[in-house]
Amino acid sequence: MPPGTEIQIRLKTKVSTQSSKPKDAVEAVVIAPVMVNGEFAIPAGAVVRGTVEKAVQSAKSDERSALQLSFTELEIAGVKSKLASQVTAVENARESIDDQGQITGIVASETISGRLDSGLAKLGERAASFADLLGTVKKAVLKEPENDITYDAGVELSLKTTAALELKGPSGPGPAAKLVAVGDESGLARMVTRQPFQTMAERPAKPSDITNVMLVGTLEQVQKAFADAGWSSAAALSTQAKLETFRAIAEQRGYKEAPVSVLLLDGHAPDIVFEKLTNTFAQRHHLRVWKRPEMFGGQPVWVIAATHDTGIEFSEQNRTFIHKIDSQIDRERAKVVNDLLLTGHVKSVALVDRPAVPEHGQNATGDNVETDGKMAVLVLGEPRS
Repeated sequence: MPPGTEIQIRLKTKVSTQSSKPKDAVEAVVIAPVMVNGEFAIPAGAVVRGTVEKAVQSAKSDERSALQLSFTELEIAGVKSKLASQVTAVENARESIDDQGQITGIVASETISGRLDSGLAKLGERAASFADLLGTVKKAVLKEPENDITYDAGVELSLKTTAALELKGPSGPGPAAKLVAVGDESGLARMVTRQPFQTMAERPAKPSDITNVMLVGTLEQVQKAFADAGWSSAAALSTQAKLETFRAIAEQRGYKEAPVSVLLLDGHAPDIVFEKLTNTFAQRHHLRVWKRPEMFGGQPVWVIAATHDTGIEFSEQNRTFIHKIDSQIDRERAKVVNDLLLTGHVKSVALVDRPAVPEHGQNATGDNVETDGKMAVLVLGEPRS
């Protein structure tokens, strides 16, 4: 396998600049099959191991923490290979990574909360009592931003091989190798093409996200599959949830149950919303799920619109913060498929053409959307051993 090959992994070991030490063992699992020249090279489910190379905790609020991980071993079906690699990204994280693979933390002054402190300090030079009052209010609402770097088990990273890898052990797709055929493919195709393919924003009413995944299974199977894949259920929109969202933005931290805006499919709000993030509200995988009136193989049918939030900005038009998305929504479709396959809850997968779906468009907030128009269909079942 050539150098420069990307490997997507999920930590099985917690790492933190507060508690980790150099040479501490770190383990992770490969979460998506690695392809080389159109062939499977590393299966999903393979294990990578390494150590903490550096863990520097910030001593002051204006100092940055630093973390570096080194993954040096790949294990496929019990067979081990030497691995030379470098961390190139931490999924949905607020930290930055340099070209040597060092992860660098934030400082409090970069956050909205930190900038408020700076503004209050300047105000205190002219109106000390008023600044003290505002400072008391701020402390009641916002916590001090956390400078340290902490990645719990479940956080996802990207590696890049830095030398050619001589693979040992069986190649293949991993869990996908155990799938069975859908069965009624023509019936499935007809059902997929009957589904509405575009959601509508509620306020104001505008065309928005494209549906790109379909699940066949019970509500319990859907919830269990996403829970086992590390996704969280989103909170309903409420005053408390909006306040918590503001806190997450101001403190530059994550909010795993953050609510999402309402999108309608056939005039209906989603039945379920799932999301996955690390330690920043600005970036997250998220999807909305609608139960459809059809059945397939005697099981309920669910349609999903999945997108990846990659940033956040304030919208003057909407008078609120809005997320920016990755325009290549087929990548998020693949993310959902790979995540659910790894849980063992999927027994069949199909990728169904939808000629009526436009390949280019925009969502309700003006982001470009590009897709091949296909819908991934996953039939759920009992977990495989």
